[in-house]
Amino acid sequence: MKDTLTVVKIGGKVINEEAELDLFLKKFAALKGNKILVHGGGNIASVVQNKMGIPPKMVEGRRITDADAIDIVTMVFSGLNKKIVSKLQALNVQSIGLSGADGNLIRSVKRPVKTIDYGFVGDVEEVNSELLKSLFDAGLVPVVCALTHDNQGQLLNTNADTIASELARGVADKYQVDLVYCFEQPGVLSDFENKVVIPEITPEGYEKYKSEGVIVDGMIPKLDNAFDAINAGVDTVKICHFDSLDKVQSEDYPGTTLCLK
Repeated sequence: MKDTLTVVKIGGKVINEEAELDLFLKKFAALKGNKILVHGGGNIASVVQNKMGIPPKMVEGRRITDADAIDIVTMVFSGLNKKIVSKLQALNVQSIGLSGADGNLIRSVKRPVKTIDYGFVGDVEEVNSELLKSLFDAGLVPVVCALTHDNQGQLLNTNADTIASELARGVADKYQVDLVYCFEQPGVLSDFENKVVIPEITPEGYEKYKSEGVIVDGMIPKLDNAFDAINAGVDTVKICHFDSLDKVQSEDYPGTTLCLK
């Protein structure tokens, strides 16, 4: 029987608020089995860019990572990474902070220019699953920030949802993997105003919700990543509020679960 692994992606408000982050990390620390924490930090990077007089450039909600921006996101993501690691150490979680460049964890290719030049943005090509296994065997918990590398000396800003999905897929042959996306909503919603959670979504249901306009905008790439992960061998994908992380391994989990059927 495979060992279990929970890959948790966190972003948004919880990273910005010290008290929220502390509470979330206590719940992460209590998760059973092997685990990985993946984090972004784009909102903080945008604040820093504005303070430095280099306003972020966005197209359709996506950051254009030019030469100035990659330096700033590297600084912000790396600093945040070490902050999270230090907080986990205080909770007796032996964690190790990583970018995709560390130990050649995640190799990417710079996104090719089509209609938009996103700059130094990476599309993941390979995950070093053997490195992850060695870290788990050593009793370490990887904390991975949203930076990868091209194996030519260039760091690349990479979507944290995608990183979480690729890490989960990369070790699905070795572990029983649960991928958890934590954000500010209680799950995927059928009624946003009343916060009505869709408890389970299959691929067929996903297509139906999209055609009916129930699932739209930024939730679509998140769910595309999630179903790609399931099709690649990840056991479950869960989407929930970050306050519910302590329930993802229990029967009273209140969020959304994605499954093949």
